[in-house]
Amino acid sequence: MTWNIHGALGRNSRFDLHRVVELIRRWNPDIVALQEVDSRRAFAGGENPFEFLQHAVGSYGIGAKSITTQDGDYGQMLITRWPIATQEIRDISFPEHEPRRAIRADVMTPGGPLNVVATHLGLSVHERRRQAQILLELAGEASVPTVMVGDFNDWFWPGSVRSVLKRSLPDDTNFRTFPSMFPLLRLDRIFCRPRGALLRSFVDPEALAISDHLPVIADVTTPTGVESHRLVSNEAVAKHA
Repeated sequence: MTWNIHGALGRNSRFDLHRVVELIRRWNPDIVALQEVDSRRAFAGGENPFEFLQHAVGSYGIGAKSITTQDGDYGQMLITRWPIATQEIRDISFPEHEPRRAIRADVMTPGGPLNVVATHLGLSVHERRRQAQILLELAGEASVPTVMVGDFNDWFWPGSVRSVLKRSLPDDTNFRTFPSMFPLLRLDRIFCRPRGALLRSFVDPEALAISDHLPVIADVTTPTGVESHRLVSNEAVAKHA
């Protein structure tokens, strides 16, 4: 699952991480990437949102803080219920643009190691083109099972991030996710390999009250074809089929 939570600030300007957690738990993802996690906003629970989200959603987490001020931090997270063997936070910032990060982790799933990359790309075309090349490096060898998730801020095809990434990650989602009230742009995606790993995917329109992005949820198989290690349950898929 990947979701830009917009600092947990919904359309009614209500800051509420508990609504974020409730929606995520509804789908029970094994791996979830969250963008625009913001501890600079006051949280009624008193906890740091980076820490709160990890404990509420999964067992293991990596926080990539791209902006740090006296008021707090802003960035993204990768959270999983499975152990993480190795991890890396790569600075993919472009000069004179907002700082950006990519998280890469070897997640030790019951079906074997899975290379997971989570990111939030920049707003300019030239910035994203450079960042796409770095993402290919993080994806590694074509033989390595990989899932890449995030807000790619990519809304057109010629020279797009999608056209670059699909050379190495042939399966991807293609939903309109922004703005959540009336989705027009396909900003949030899940890419994966090998080909055929992506079984099904969908968005949750109920998220429009919580964020300006809709989450993308995918059901994937392991390279052996065993379907027991999924990003969302069969019951959840059936509900939105």
